Amino acid sequence: MAGVGTEKVFENDKVIVWNFVLAPGAETPMHTHEHSYMWYSIDGAPLQIFDEHGKDLGTLDIPTGAIYSLKLDNGFLEVLSEHGKGMRVPARHKARNVGPTAYREVLVEYK
Repeated sequence: MAGVGTEKVFENDKVIVWNFVLAPGAETPMHTHEHSYMWYSIDGAPLQIFDEHGKDLGTLDIPTGAIYSLKLDNGFLEVLSEHGKGMRVPARHKARNVGPTAYREVLVEYK
């Protein structure tokens, strides 16, 4: 996995667009978000989030077709969108797909 997605599909001076796929039971490497971003879930799944020390921060049940908007603020990501509004997680974290099907999203980082 490179950066915050599985595959970088586009980049210009304003955005970076990533394709992201996480198989059932699979876990992302520990990574750090360096930009505010949004994502669209193509195939939703429950994602369990862990901080850099392995502490379970809870499970985010991401529905198919949901759009999330996150603002990077002083080392934390704050969810601005309707889904998960107000939730804050450390910018450095990892996620595990705890659902029975693959999770897929398109993620857009704002430079």
